[in-house]
Amino acid sequence: MNISEIFLSIQGEGKLAGVPSIFIRTSGCNLRCTWCDSPYTSWTPQGREMSIDDILERLADFACVYVVLTGGEPMIASHVEELTRRLQEGDYHVTIETAATVWKNVTCDLASISPKLAHSTPWTRDEGRWADAHEKNRINIDTIHRFMALGEHQLKFVVDAPQDVVEVEALLARIGQYDPADVLLMPQGVTQSELTDKGPWIADVCKQRGYRFCPRLQIALFGNVRGT
Repeated sequence: MNISEIFLSIQGEGKLAGVPSIFIRTSGCNLRCTWCDSPYTSWTPQGREMSIDDILERLADFACVYVVLTGGEPMIASHVEELTRRLQEGDYHVTIETAATVWKNVTCDLASISPKLAHSTPWTRDEGRWADAHEKNRINIDTIHRFMALGEHQLKFVVDAPQDVVEVEALLARIGQYDPADVLLMPQGVTQSELTDKGPWIADVCKQRGYRFCPRLQIALFGNVRGT
């Protein structure tokens, strides 16, 4: 598997925010979000090949049972199905963070599903050469349903402006049955000032609709740096 980094940190987002967790970050992505906060896994992918045995040996260095498989897009990584199976056999609690555009027969304890909204499409970045493919592939309702069917899940949306909420609700209508408490709205931003500016109006939307406000604790604790 092409692995960008493995590190112990605090889960900064979602239902398990605040929980010490080991992050396995794969390198490579089928999307190119214009605001991507890990461009070293997408726009300019970097990593090294590791076997599953190598990965599990590295995890043994940490006294932690919570594992987050993230990216990039971990569902395009080779042997990801076997990795998730062996993690659960090792009694790890597994979260998969995915845009849910690609399905693999994986297993997990929490599916963190993050469909990408229209503002993610890179119409101008890198001369727009990724825009058409990104726009075509960023939403896959069937795949979202398959991840939701795995069991415990969260639907996490990165929102940048109030009009994004209209798009979120249109997408939720396409998804169909869902629990509002499983819907997370997270402000887009890689600095604490950006998150602070957007936080109040997003919190108001959550109060009105019963959604969860999703912080980015890693930014507050460490800033926008790798390995956190």
